[in-house]
Amino acid sequence: MIGVILVAPFLIPIPALHDTVDPVALADADSEFVDIDGLSVHFKAAGAGEPAFLLLHGFGASVFSWRDVLPEFAQWGRVIAYDRPAFGLTERPTTWTGANPYSAAYQTALVLGLLDALGQRQVILVAHSAGARVAVDVALTQPQRVMGLILVDPAISVSHSTWRWLLPLLHTPQLDRLGPLLVRSIARTGDAGIRRAWHDQAKLTSEVFAGYRKPLRADNWDVALWEFTRADRAPLAVAQLQQIARIPTLLITGDDDRIVPAAQTIALAGVIGSSELRVLPQCGHLPHEECPGRFMAVVEAFLSAHALLTPQR
Repeated sequence: MIGVILVAPFLIPIPALHDTVDPVALADADSEFVDIDGLSVHFKAAGAGEPAFLLLHGFGASVFSWRDVLPEFAQWGRVIAYDRPAFGLTERPTTWTGANPYSAAYQTALVLGLLDALGQRQVILVAHSAGARVAVDVALTQPQRVMGLILVDPAISVSHSTWRWLLPLLHTPQLDRLGPLLVRSIARTGDAGIRRAWHDQAKLTSEVFAGYRKPLRADNWDVALWEFTRADRAPLAVAQLQQIARIPTLLITGDDDRIVPAAQTIALAGVIGSSELRVLPQCGHLPHEECPGRFMAVVEAFLSAHALLTPQR
């Protein structure tokens, strides 16, 4: 039986993906690309001046998720939204030398490299779901560059993860072979995940589904997503989370978040200490998409209270 388990994965055919293209071929009219240490990073930018905002999307998302609020941020200053490695139209390397481009450490370094390349000394980080962990890591690494933190339905737990013991299994030759095939199920089940993320599914349009499906047409999306899934991410300690209290921090959650329950965000706010918390009623996991007007009102109030907005508005 053990022999079958060890050998069977290598007997399962892994068909090649068809109809995928270079991510550049999927770019929008306002798309831009910048080379950061050999990695082609897709981003969109608008506005000018200070303050500057950097928008970090969550798992399975891309710059598309900021479409409704990016123009609003641009009224206050310069805003940049980028695709994190394994998502959107950012390059998806399948081999590399040096740091794993899908690791937590690389994600932090990439943000800092992106800011340097685009000439931004300081920014306000606006991060959703899994992107919040990257924002916190940046704030811990170079707090002098972070003027404020806005963490939206942050996928950051204040307790130790119970699944980390699985990580060694994800690096076995058997699962390494099957991994890309396993993550392809997202192409079949992704719509259900989008519906689960919204409180009012009547607001979902064909545009939303198309926007989330688009990156699944990019070359190597399955391999990259598998590499991202099995990259190690050590849990944050309470003491680390408390350190960011020195930076003005706002936590926002929808009261009907079925991906990262509101109770988890409320608990995180308690750990950080001096952070501010806003719970948006009748809103799900994506308040910047589902409830953009109320989302921006809360953000503006926070920025104004901390004198982070210039008098231009």
